[in-house]
Amino acid sequence: MRPTTHEERLEAAVYRPLTHTSQGWYIWTMFLLLLIGVGSFAYLTQLQNGLAVTGMRDTVIWGLYISNFVFWSGVSMSGTFISAILRITGAEWRRPLTRFAELTTVSALLMTGLMPMLDMGRPDRMGNLLRYGRLESPLLWDILAITTYLAASLIYLYLFLIPDAALLRDRLKGKVSGLRERIYSLVSLGWQGLPEQHRRLERGATIMMLIIIPIGVTVHSVVSWIFGMTYRAGWASTIFAPYFAVGALYSGTAMLITLMVIFRRVYHLEEYLTEKHFRYLSYMLAVFGIGYLYFTLAEYLTIGYKLQSEDKLLLEELLVGRYSPLVWAGFFGGQILPIVWVLFRRTRTIPMLFVASLLVNIGMWVKRFIIVVPSLSLPLMPYEWGVYSPTWVEIAITVASFGGFALVFTLFTKLFPIVSVWEMKEGWERERVPERALVPSGAGLAARPAMFTSDTGRYEP
Repeated sequence: MRPTTHEERLEAAVYRPLTHTSQGWYIWTMFLLLLIGVGSFAYLTQLQNGLAVTGMRDTVIWGLYISNFVFWSGVSMSGTFISAILRITGAEWRRPLTRFAELTTVSALLMTGLMPMLDMGRPDRMGNLLRYGRLESPLLWDILAITTYLAASLIYLYLFLIPDAALLRDRLKGKVSGLRERIYSLVSLGWQGLPEQHRRLERGATIMMLIIIPIGVTVHSVVSWIFGMTYRAGWASTIFAPYFAVGALYSGTAMLITLMVIFRRVYHLEEYLTEKHFRYLSYMLAVFGIGYLYFTLAEYLTIGYKLQSEDKLLLEELLVGRYSPLVWAGFFGGQILPIVWVLFRRTRTIPMLFVASLLVNIGMWVKRFIIVVPSLSLPLMPYEWGVYSPTWVEIAITVASFGGFALVFTLFTKLFPIVSVWEMKEGWERERVPERALVPSGAGLAARPAMFTSDTGRYEP
């Protein structure tokens, strides 16, 4: 029987990937595993032969790994941060995309945490950073901030999975393996939609939303201080903390748009991820993009006006020298063009937004590379410029990080719905039930009737 109601159509759309596995899913998963396998082989080669197999040398001590580190940390800010802001403000249009945002943060942070380990010649000494690390070191701040952010983001993602896990526990009983049933039962924590359970969920959500926002800002500030507190031309800037934070929001919003377009097409979620959601996200992208453009101009204008000797050499290489193709391509392709597309209604279509988001992702990765490598290539003594060319090892590991990011999404959407079913139903119930029948709720969670019954998936007064 063909589903007719909102609830039935939603469940049919988001539960189908959990119970039906297409041949395309297996091919895609095998492709991602192949990318990760090649990256793992490259890393084993690095472990066996040392960092000599990379393009990093005494002059350019950071390369693709740290560029990836800054890029993935930037992408991570979009998810939980944007989700928390939208929940706190009570934006009803947030409901279909919050899980996209939260999962983006977790996936990106997992890749972020791997990069410093890959960059170390002796990863077995990673523990020494915690045992003997100095509190004066921004590197130690970074490790503490990222691990804290990852832990908080996992908790935040998990809290809003509990009601959906209860729905899956009841809906998919007998339709999935016994292991999956036990997973759903374990994750749901005995959720029955009782008023006391709702109050506890709201209390936990309120705490995490209030905590996650300053943690997100702290992480990207600390990442910027690794550069800003180092005596290098191009890095000695007091605006790096807000510059990195705005850039993180810009690239993270672009990644969120990219993922939503892909899943909208593959999982046929057009009814739930509508043009309105992309329009609002495009507004956010434009605001963050204009803010990032301002910081970019302020950074180069300040350096160019003073034009100290080392800054002069760096600017020449960036604007008219060996790095100029990357700089100008990233500037126009990753900042100017996407903003222009978003500002005009005629080009603010979903396909164009998808292209614009890809350009932003590429442009922001290029920007991270430009921040890292040229400043290290600049000689501190009257010698020749340092030369850095990434080797196949670094490229394979970089590609594998993107494969790992995609694999987290691929596996997650095989276990849990990518659109939060209970939040969508809560929003519809809010529209149907008169205000006097609703119980006010805090933490940005919608007002609701007194009881949610997981057996029926509906609120019952």
